Amino acid sequence: MVGQRFAWAAKTDAGAVRQHNEDAFLLRPEHGLWAVADGMGGHLRGDHASRMVMDALAQGDAAAAIDEIRARIAVAHRALLREAASLGDGAVIGATAVILVVRDGRYTCLWAGDSRLYRLRDGVLRQLTRDHSYVQRLIDSGSLTPEEGRRHPGANVITRAVGASGPLELDLVEGDSRPGDVYLLCSDGLTNVVTDAEIADRLGALSCEQASVALLELALARGAPDNVTIVVIAHLADA
Repeated sequence: MVGQRFAWAAKTDAGAVRQHNEDAFLLRPEHGLWAVADGMGGHLRGDHASRMVMDALAQGDAAAAIDEIRARIAVAHRALLREAASLGDGAVIGATAVILVVRDGRYTCLWAGDSRLYRLRDGVLRQLTRDHSYVQRLIDSGSLTPEEGRRHPGANVITRAVGASGPLELDLVEGDSRPGDVYLLCSDGLTNVVTDAEIADRLGALSCEQASVALLELALARGAPDNVTIVVIAHLADA
């Protein structure tokens, strides 16, 4: 699909192992806003958490400032904490979230957890987010290489999420956005089985729709043990 200065496509799948898809995504391209959430907390609870985060972004003015977007996510965070507390026994109902806003030649990304934002520019792929995860801490400390991290048994342990205990912590990254830039928002179900080089190859050679299909098919061919969600956005030249 194409709208204003963007083309985009989105795909989500339960994967090759799980029966239930706890991922969710949101597309509001008319206002330059896209998001992905990956639920946690078990069957139905994770699904509920990811949908609550997306619903918070879907309500109200899509052209809202970043501070208002952050405030909406904080409302969802507090609601999930209350729901988890009502269940007792240390229950957790949460979701990772990555939110991309592209407006007036600038991009801004807010995120918590290990759902990611990538950008392909001039043939070079760059991961713009940094995982909030146990494995990323080990990589940062030099205890693991990135490749070892992909195979680590704690690869799914995240250190931040919407709905996790304590106050909401969302990191922010921003910069210029140029015609020709291609963005990828995804859950870790993709990046756990598909390499950055493979992502760059598909984003660079294919349309948004073709790239989203190709990446999903590759993840499924690799056994996709987790839910997989992919949103591809291309920044088009002005008409």
